[in-house]
Amino acid sequence: MKRNGIAAVIAIGLLAAGCTDRATAEPFSLERFRGASPADFDAPLFPLTPVNRVFPKPAPASEAAPGKRRGFAPTGVGAQALKQLIGQVDAGAMDYDAVQHGARIRPAQAPTMMTLAEIFRWIDQTPGQQHAIGRYQFIPKTLRNLVREAGLDPQTRFSPQTQDLLADILLEDAGFSAFLDGRISRHRFMENLARIWAAFPTSSGRSHYHGIAGNRAVISWNEFDSHMRNIFARRNQG
Repeated sequence: MKRNGIAAVIAIGLLAAGCTDRATAEPFSLERFRGASPADFDAPLFPLTPVNRVFPKPAPASEAAPGKRRGFAPTGVGAQALKQLIGQVDAGAMDYDAVQHGARIRPAQAPTMMTLAEIFRWIDQTPGQQHAIGRYQFIPKTLRNLVREAGLDPQTRFSPQTQDLLADILLEDAGFSAFLDGRISRHRFMENLARIWAAFPTSSGRSHYHGIAGNRAVISWNEFDSHMRNIFARRNQG
């Protein structure tokens, strides 16, 4: 959530037909992403125009978010840099205050100044439009599920810290700790990330959700792999 050619975060469901290649032995779950239909998907954050390259900036330290984290929570420089990369491809310059460009009626305030209750009220009062919001372009169904899982109060502000907390749950669902522990490869982790954030490519070079509501990858697989190697330079995965 900023730049031309960017797709909205897809964090609500793997298409049932796209789940057959999931490795059953992997110690994490992408079950939350099953059973989606095209109607569940938001459109790209910005109109589709020639793709710009992504050059992540150093990720700033993030203070602890409110609520309770589920089990392992991604931490450290690698986690921060990866979330910075996700923000670059999915939110752009608006970062934590990004709102999907297709939203005809936008929130009355910057998202980071709103409470979760206010964001859900905006969603409920503006049916029939796109609602992907924040740095990680959370869509309504995913946002509600993550807020419930994190145990956040409705009056919690949708601050950068809150958004990072919710993204941590998605990173762990993608296999962050399994990757750090060497139980899955870098490329397997990248494929899993691409099934959550549509702006990332799969190894085919295309978004896992290519063509659904206009989604497409905004960087190449090689660029994605290069960023991941740099972020996790001490690991020999892939």
